[in-house]
Amino acid sequence: MSVNLLYTFLAGLLGLILLISKKYPYFLHDLRYAISAIGIGIRLDKFQKKTPYYTVLERFLEQAKNQPQKTFLIFEGRSFSYSFADNESNKVARALQTHTDLKEGDTAAVFVGNEPDFVWLWLALAKLGCTAALLNTNIRSKSLLHCFSCCDAKVLVAGADLQGAVEEVLPGLKDGGARVFVLGQESCVDGIETLSDKIQEASDQPLSVQLRANVKGSSPALYIYTSGTTGLPKAAVVSQMKLWYASFVQGFAGVTSDDIIYLYLPLYHTAGFLMGLTGAIDRGLTIVLKRKFSASQFWDDCRKYNITVIQYIGEIMRYLCNSPKKDNDKNHKVRVAMGNGIRLDTWEEFLQRFGDIRICECYGSTEGNVAFMNYIGKVGAIGKEHFLTKMACPYSLIRYDTEKEEPVRDSEGFCIEVPRGETGLLVGKIGGKAPFEGYVKNQQQTEKKILKDVFVKGDRYFNSGDLLRIDQHGFVYFQDRIGDTFRWKGENVATTEVADHLLTVDCIEEASVYGVKVPGHEGRIGMAALKLRDNMDFDCKATHQHVKSFLPSYARPRFIRIQTSLDVTGTYKQTKGKLVEEGFDPAIIKEPLFFLDDSKGYIPMTQDIYNSIAEGKLRL
Repeated sequence: MSVNLLYTFLAGLLGLILLISKKYPYFLHDLRYAISAIGIGIRLDKFQKKTPYYTVLERFLEQAKNQPQKTFLIFEGRSFSYSFADNESNKVARALQTHTDLKEGDTAAVFVGNEPDFVWLWLALAKLGCTAALLNTNIRSKSLLHCFSCCDAKVLVAGADLQGAVEEVLPGLKDGGARVFVLGQESCVDGIETLSDKIQEASDQPLSVQLRANVKGSSPALYIYTSGTTGLPKAAVVSQMKLWYASFVQGFAGVTSDDIIYLYLPLYHTAGFLMGLTGAIDRGLTIVLKRKFSASQFWDDCRKYNITVIQYIGEIMRYLCNSPKKDNDKNHKVRVAMGNGIRLDTWEEFLQRFGDIRICECYGSTEGNVAFMNYIGKVGAIGKEHFLTKMACPYSLIRYDTEKEEPVRDSEGFCIEVPRGETGLLVGKIGGKAPFEGYVKNQQQTEKKILKDVFVKGDRYFNSGDLLRIDQHGFVYFQDRIGDTFRWKGENVATTEVADHLLTVDCIEEASVYGVKVPGHEGRIGMAALKLRDNMDFDCKATHQHVKSFLPSYARPRFIRIQTSLDVTGTYKQTKGKLVEEGFDPAIIKEPLFFLDDSKGYIPMTQDIYNSIAEGKLRL
């Protein structure tokens, strides 16, 4: 009887689930996400109760104890086990302890590329209770000195290949009393000490946990640099707790300890370090570390090392799709791709060409307190709403005036939430579970990211600077950055939408769309920098026909600039500042330049046309 009752109950439960799933097609996905999120919440609560706080470092030490001989890193043909990484980082920590006065709470700057030494150095600093300032290896001169000094770093450790960059700013470093080390055996420069020889001589015995006894969830684990409006980077604070939040992305994506991840994104950046390195430590998997991205070597590496998980950011996926097609494009073991910034057309092309790979598109920022994840795999969406996400961090999309560059407020002075389906500025409520930790020694820039009195007097919200849209099913779509969206003829123009249309023209491989000022006109007019496909010329007729057919007149790029390559950041995101600054003046721009004539289509831009526009003789 009891068996029959059990079968009846199970059949009823299955029927209920099927009924719910029919009415709510994403119910099972949402349920799985909720179970994972609750599990993570329980883990975080346990971490918080431990003394000292259970950090990612403690998780690494646990992995090294439980699976000492498992391969942790593979780099340029060499393999390093979890045990080796633990012992080597002990030696680095003891070398720093002996030859510097670093102690818990101090900051040391890491100026090292993607190589094992970066990982040993970070682990060593964590064992000493220190904060690591991760310096972008592309910065030089004034920016390098600024990034070092703005976080009160006492020590700088540079890779051997970056010694020249350090020598440029050595006088400034010396003036600040900094200790400067290079990962080499010998140095002939006064003021630059070697570290590799000291590491070799050091003991690999474990360090006392008392060295980091006061570390808490709110303690700064890292300083990661983001672009500043003044041209100088800002050091965003990444707390120990935030380090965990980003590390959990791999769990949501279904990554397990049996996976092998391909890590080629820069370790000085959030995606590479948090989603890649620390996420891999949490799952206990193997990392194949690469110095930098190479489209031509990407799939060969995946096949060689049996890669199952890859990361992407910005234009990476487009570069892979633009690489020459091969018969073995689908011959690999990659099953998961995590990242952000993949365009709709690239997403579809990538899956069609490279096979059934689960793409987990994410949304977030280094300093932000709101994040989304597309755990369903809906093509084109950057995430999906979930009530647990909103409970942990209340957020809203508010109406934004792109002309005045500020949120729209009602008669009482409060912001206005946009209805579903409309584009709005994403803001996240600042609170205990969703803090905004700001920028080191930069209160002005920290305050600029905070909106006050948003919905009630005294509330505070983080201003993401991103315009998003949420559809009726709760899927979140990226529309534009505040600075990128421009207004022309009284209409808002989303640069991503225009770029997506341009990319469907056969001759165009990459497109960067932006708005430029025109003398005597309000707002900014559309312009696009294009990279053409190999052995193809700019097809004026086809491009004109396409923008005329698919874009309203105010959104059509009035000026086209042809470049051999489009500038991107170290994390493969397009940069537009210089393009905007140079505008459409043929006297400044020496590359091919085209003007959209209403009657003739795209024609070569001349100085006479420019002068006519500047003098107001030619109205746009």
